[in-house]
Amino acid sequence: MKPDFFKYACGLGLAVVVLLGCSIPAQAQLSGAIFTTLPDGSAVNFNIYASKSDVYLDGGPPPGAPSTAAGLPDGTYVFQVTDPSGKTLLSLDPARCRQFTVLNGNINGVVVTGCQHLTGFDSGRNSVTVQLMPYADTPNNGGEYKAWATPVQNYIDGCTTLGVADPLGTIDCGITGGDFHGFIPSHSKTDNFKARTTTGNREMDTNFVNSTGQNIPFICETWIDTLGVSNTVCATSPQESAKVEDVETGVHHFVIFNQPGCTVGNISIQVPNGPIQYFTGPQTLEVKVPAGFKTGSIEIFVNCNF
Repeated sequence: MKPDFFKYACGLGLAVVVLLGCSIPAQAQLSGAIFTTLPDGSAVNFNIYASKSDVYLDGGPPPGAPSTAAGLPDGTYVFQVTDPSGKTLLSLDPARCRQFTVLNGNINGVVVTGCQHLTGFDSGRNSVTVQLMPYADTPNNGGEYKAWATPVQNYIDGCTTLGVADPLGTIDCGITGGDFHGFIPSHSKTDNFKARTTTGNREMDTNFVNSTGQNIPFICETWIDTLGVSNTVCATSPQESAKVEDVETGVHHFVIFNQPGCTVGNISIQVPNGPIQYFTGPQTLEVKVPAGFKTGSIEIFVNCNF
């Protein structure tokens, strides 16, 4: 088949459903982020949903990112839902049913397979949202889930490594080492959420502040979760922090770097009931979320020198 045909198929407009796999190079480092949302793209408080069927996947530049922020690379992706550790796969249908496509950095449709997931529309981002159901209840006592997305070729490669002959026709490729059901953390994006009603929440807030102590909008960091998955997280609006919600117990890393609007100076980390830690300059911070920390916020303050 001619290359021009593939170029045309991958360049179809918003909400056009793609039948071909427009894949991303297997070793590409993903930009952008994924996040959970309601069908219309609106947010919920602390990523806590009233029911599992309310949870949809959205993607692109993270919420609150500056206009220059990169979206997801164009192509075809597979998603899954697991418990926070990634060990228990909760998605109940074969991977071929869980494919979506990205155009110009945003989700623009699902792959038609006869079992594709329901979609919604985020008018604010001009993007399609994809329902995560069907997936099983999480074994996590806090009612927490983890949504994953990875380029389809990375998923196929990951499952092939695990000895699976038909990755897209398989529900669970298995798990070994750093391969979580065919999803490799370094080639994936994740977002944690809860599907229950509760007032409890554990979050980590990074405050990028100016010389007067006010938060600076649209400054970003890279968050690497306990599995090694990285996502871009940005301050969502003026006087807001870069927020990571429903974090799991364990060691997280935050890459704090120089960028327009923030030359990194002094940094402090405050864990509830723990000592304040101090650092200086751009670096990767290691932040441990203890099991005894049930609700509240771990605060990171980054002093920006313009």
